[in-house]
Amino acid sequence: MFFKESKIFKREEVLDPEYLPEVLPHRENQIKQLADNLLPASEGRKPINTFIFGPPGIGKTASIKFVFREFEKFSNLKTIYLNCWEVNTSLAVLSEMTLHLGFFVQRRGWAKDEVFSRLVEALRKSKGAIVCLDEVDQLIYKDHSVLYDLLRINQFVKTPLGLVFISNDPFVFSGVEPRIRSSLRLDEIEFKPYSFLEMKDILEERAREAFFSYEKGVVALVANHAIKKGGDVRVGLEILLKAGRIAERENASIVKVEHVKKVLPKVKEAKPEILKERISDQEKLLLKILKKRRRWLTIKEIYEKYKKEVSKPLSERMIRNYLEHLASINLIDTIKEGKLIKVRSIA
Repeated sequence: MFFKESKIFKREEVLDPEYLPEVLPHRENQIKQLADNLLPASEGRKPINTFIFGPPGIGKTASIKFVFREFEKFSNLKTIYLNCWEVNTSLAVLSEMTLHLGFFVQRRGWAKDEVFSRLVEALRKSKGAIVCLDEVDQLIYKDHSVLYDLLRINQFVKTPLGLVFISNDPFVFSGVEPRIRSSLRLDEIEFKPYSFLEMKDILEERAREAFFSYEKGVVALVANHAIKKGGDVRVGLEILLKAGRIAERENASIVKVEHVKKVLPKVKEAKPEILKERISDQEKLLLKILKKRRRWLTIKEIYEKYKKEVSKPLSERMIRNYLEHLASINLIDTIKEGKLIKVRSIA
């Protein structure tokens, strides 16, 4: 099959949200703080556990992957990145950590104590490890016993184990037992939304790498739209990619402002339908309850309706946690009236 060489794309892959560039502009301070927290582990000492938080699409995951890449290059430490959308139970986390350290465990059929013992054995034979649990809210709301399991590893091994947690929700640990919270001793790193100029810088760098040529004004227009749609860099990358493909289809020699304008009406912020597919069954049920009523409900009212829908209801506290998570990913609205918190569906 004959493939014609593109006149538009020099390196299309740099517009992929998963692409990790050599430099992360405007996150230098956060990267330095994170690296400083983890550096003691490379010297055999205990690192500082870290909690990274901030809105979606502003460099949290990219920053930890950037630091992990550098650690892998210059130290003997093993870095383990896990996304809790996929790895969302204590047993799954312990199993994945063990496998990443090169020790076999069966993904099914082993009791948690067996996997834990295997992980301890793996860590004893390693120089140490740093594990990142991204989207940690998915784990904490369902099975926060993993925090206890990770903390008790230090009773059995002398090699350093560092923990990094990432969430959009700054209050994700608020429902965790105070004893566990205090044992974690988390240093917090907040990621604030990019300004327009910062967004423009980031997208300009990607556009330079991705395209052979593009019109002046393309990146500014894309950056402005990305800021309006919540400040998510991934929105900007999607626009650049789609504009480039339109330019290619039209056999243009460069990416033009007019190509970007054709894309803008079709590009939205983080897609709620995709988010709905990735939430838990309990959260889907809560959304269904709220959507039926289409009005503000107190948490107590929601809980009473929820209890009628299931044979073995969770505690009101757990339902409150699920509602907090749905609010953090913008699938529901919340307001406070006096001492009451009221909730309604956005969709």
